[in-house]
Amino acid sequence: MIKNHSFKVINDKSKPIFHNITKKIEEIVFETKVKNGLIVIYSQHTTCSVIIQEEAHDTIYDGTKFILQDLLDIFENIVPSCRKEGQYLHPGPKHIEHARKNNNELATWSLNTDAHLRSVMLGRSESIPIINGKTELGEFGEIYFIDFDSVRKRERTVRVQIIGE
Repeated sequence: MIKNHSFKVINDKSKPIFHNITKKIEEIVFETKVKNGLIVIYSQHTTCSVIIQEEAHDTIYDGTKFILQDLLDIFENIVPSCRKEGQYLHPGPKHIEHARKNNNELATWSLNTDAHLRSVMLGRSESIPIINGKTELGEFGEIYFIDFDSVRKRERTVRVQIIGE
């Protein structure tokens, strides 16, 4: 049996945002009544990632978990946030023209190369075993949908597929 689901998350902040989707994923598994199988959580967006990380409990003032802020801090050293045109080769003038003409986008919306690079480094999906109707996340595992693209408010789709019986 294969079951497909999707749900929306919104990034309305001016920094990368981590959506803890663990409870939503557990609800989907429960509703499908799959006892043993595999769940795949996927982002179709090339500036987003899906990861499993431990529950950190502590947060900085804006609510970001310490361990997730640590990840952002490390990324800032490896792939600095895109602040101006020409900082990275992408986006080039052809890409900007395409985005303006075909998608009615502002040029500044393409200043998200860092988000694309960070997403490709972490990956855009996670596969998790379902055993006896429960996701196998370990003692502290949490599932996060990360939107690294902070150039504008956007609605994102989280894709979920369950394979099992």
